[in-house]
Amino acid sequence: MTTLRITGGRVLLPDLTVERADVLVDREAGEILAVGDPEDLANGDEHLSAAGSLVIPGLVNAHGHAAMALLRGYADDKPLDAWLQEDIWPAEAELTPEDVRAGAELAIIEMIKSGTTAFADMYFEVGEIVAAVEASGMRARLGHGIVTVGKDEEAARADVEESIRVAREFDGSAEGRISTAVMPHSLTTMSEESLVRSVEGAREAGVPVHFHANETREEVEPIVEEHGVRPLKYADRLGLLEEGNFLAHGVHLDEREIGLLTEAGTGVIHCPASNMKLASGMAPVQRLLDAGVSVGLGTDGAASNNDLDLFDEMRDAAMLGKLAADSAAAVPAEAVVEMSTTGSAEAIGIGSGKIEAGANADLAVVDFEKPHLTPAHDPVSHLAYAVRGSDVRHTVCDGEVLMCDQEVLTLDEKEVRETAGRRATELVERA
Repeated sequence: MTTLRITGGRVLLPDLTVERADVLVDREAGEILAVGDPEDLANGDEHLSAAGSLVIPGLVNAHGHAAMALLRGYADDKPLDAWLQEDIWPAEAELTPEDVRAGAELAIIEMIKSGTTAFADMYFEVGEIVAAVEASGMRARLGHGIVTVGKDEEAARADVEESIRVAREFDGSAEGRISTAVMPHSLTTMSEESLVRSVEGAREAGVPVHFHANETREEVEPIVEEHGVRPLKYADRLGLLEEGNFLAHGVHLDEREIGLLTEAGTGVIHCPASNMKLASGMAPVQRLLDAGVSVGLGTDGAASNNDLDLFDEMRDAAMLGKLAADSAAAVPAEAVVEMSTTGSAEAIGIGSGKIEAGANADLAVVDFEKPHLTPAHDPVSHLAYAVRGSDVRHTVCDGEVLMCDQEVLTLDEKEVRETAGRRATELVERA
């Protein structure tokens, strides 16, 4: 057994208290062995300094489209439908597998540098994303996004079967760091037959289902008109609301739909920056939390955010949650820190998000010796309202150091940036 000891700092414990402690990690098993007084722990084969810093669980970005980093800033200031149909989908039609790999690697470096150790991703050319995740050392739940609208019956069926195939092929890859899901895009971009087959395929493969739902009013109204029920009632009829499944956005939910989520054990991934930028609305996050729904936090893609910094997302979630609830006490700092760690990890079904013995050794070390983090009356408050991704010193996933002193060790940052920049320019020219 080879061990890594993170020394000299303070640690954010599962109950969100902060103590001065060291963390001992089994690098081979990728697990936390112990958290405690430095005098009580084994020395460790290797050390990583956390002096002046706070050790936190690695952040979990529970919904996104990593390869869309190539489209960052390409099409801004438009509502969702126009943005997708006029700009994003035509550009995505020109993407090559090599483009997807380049975009995924760019997104992964951005996430590692801002303390994210795991993410959930819906896209296509998933084999390229798998390769990027494997090389980077990150953890991920991946799936092929299915869209059947505008396709003939044969093409629609093939798209569903591709998502099921991807889920079967790649689940457990990268030495277990990659898990999968079947990922129908949304209730309005899929035929009912395709949604039903997606659910069946996920059950056969033993993986969850992830989909977009209730993101905009324009996604709610057509379902009510066609089926006579709210979207999540319709989803429940089709078997989409089950324990372990998770949906993105959930902006326009009524109380009955929130009740369905609670009963089913289906998680919701809140994407506040994307929802604000696309003017989708304000999700009822405090009501979801009060109802006991598992709520995670995601950035969505960089094309609608425009960054993948989950610390920014925490601040946005807290601020927007207060406006939505018309209460300064709503969605407090503790809630958004939990959403970005344990909430996201539980929603997407990975054993991360906590610093305790037996948990995945997915950690980030945040430098608190900064003017904007002084004085540190309440470290949890700072995590929610003041910390930036650029404050992260080290990032550890599965016991391996992915970034040390702000230098990414697993991917060549300069090469990735140059390749992604060139491919993005060529993509836009083709589109």
